[in-house]
Amino acid sequence: QVQLVESGGGSVQAGNSLRLSCVASGRTFSRHVMAWFRQAPGKEREFVAGIWWSAGSTTYAASVKGRFTISRDIVKNTVALQMNTLKPEDTAVYYCAVKDGVVPTTNPLDYDYWGQGTQVTVSS
Repeated sequence: QVQLVESGGGSVQAGNSLRLSCVASGRTFSRHVMAWFRQAPGKEREFVAGIWWSAGSTTYAASVKGRFTISRDIVKNTVALQMNTLKPEDTAVYYCAVKDGVVPTTNPLDYDYWGQGTQVTVSS
């Protein structure tokens, strides 16, 4: 089992920044990908950003590219999402997820473990 605990959500005005963190514990994969997804009310869960743990290579959804940055701390077993220039449409519950493999994929069904989510609200 893998436990993922997110933190760092909150309410901000448009144009401001937030930093989310996710700490992983429990079983470790020999190779794995960690990712951030988000889900707004009435919408499907969507991929935001992913990182291949060992190499550090990253991928982003088009809607956040250039504004969000995903990073990992191997020692602390933590993945972070730095979110800049936030927009009202970024409002959602943000989830951390992990899967075995080397390629960050965008389908949430590919991911094996999930955190409980953290709310991000951006007002105009």
